[in-house]
Amino acid sequence: MSIVGEATVTTVASRRPAARPVARTVRRIIVKVVTAVLVLLGAASVTYFSQYLVPGNRATAILNEQQGRAQQYSAAQLAPVNHKFGFDKPVVVQYLDYIGGLFRGNLGTSYTQFKPVTQVIGAELLPSLVLTVCGLVAAWVIAVAVILLTAKRRRFISALGSTWEALTASLPPYWVGVVLLVVFAVEIRIFPVIGGTSVLGTVLPVLTLALPLAGFLGQVTRDEFEKVLDEPFITTARTRGMGDTAVRLVHALRHSVLPAVTLSGWALGALVSGAVIVENLFGRPGIGQVLVTAVNSRDVPVVSGIVLVVAAVYIVANLLVDLTYALIDPRLRDT
Repeated sequence: MSIVGEATVTTVASRRPAARPVARTVRRIIVKVVTAVLVLLGAASVTYFSQYLVPGNRATAILNEQQGRAQQYSAAQLAPVNHKFGFDKPVVVQYLDYIGGLFRGNLGTSYTQFKPVTQVIGAELLPSLVLTVCGLVAAWVIAVAVILLTAKRRRFISALGSTWEALTASLPPYWVGVVLLVVFAVEIRIFPVIGGTSVLGTVLPVLTLALPLAGFLGQVTRDEFEKVLDEPFITTARTRGMGDTAVRLVHALRHSVLPAVTLSGWALGALVSGAVIVENLFGRPGIGQVLVTAVNSRDVPVVSGIVLVVAAVYIVANLLVDLTYALIDPRLRDT
């Protein structure tokens, strides 16, 4: 009887540790979901109330956009517009209506295009996401290549790599885009000035986003990479006959990229913001063109929708970073 009791206690005790990681994972997911909702609400609220800081009347801006010229309107002419878009309601009521629509998946209706904001943004979102993801991938390829070729090499080569990273990290993306456009599109004429979404037309915009970010990723990764190369397990791998390239790729790189992975979570959202400038510079379709038009016409629902998209990208990027941590370092899976 006692043996059975001991076995039962042992079985229960063995189950408890297994349940703890699951409970921690569930709590972590709940916290992240609640935090994501609060961040989105905060971004939506700030964007919504910022419209009241912009001089001018929203109804007047909408009528001027329809007429194609600026002029003054009487109260009787503005009344139908104010009623249609709810501008005649108290500010608090307008805000609550807006937030309630967000929870229903309704971002509102464009003041100038008279279409749901989801349609306005959705039609131009894919080119921006393609540009952003390609920029992040290109930045990682450039950063890793420079580190593998220069880190812990001869002094001159190592200094050359560090200088390259410091230089590119300090360059404004807009300036990089102008230089690339003038040199490779206007002077050498390898790439088109306005390439749309074609492969050749995407190269320069991607490099414009990737080069400064590659410098940041390289700076964050280089110090850790060089420290890892001095670790005992690296020496052990070399004594077993593993070549220098394999040691750098298989062991050193894996143990040194966690800081840069963290930076990538921030960078993905920042690249979406940077894509707005790049798309206007290179004449590419995307949410950049939509945002500029919406800001000029005070189309608040569209501006708010784009801000929410960028905030959502930040949130999703951070979740992906957490998952990547577990893939890179299995010890983090149960923490």
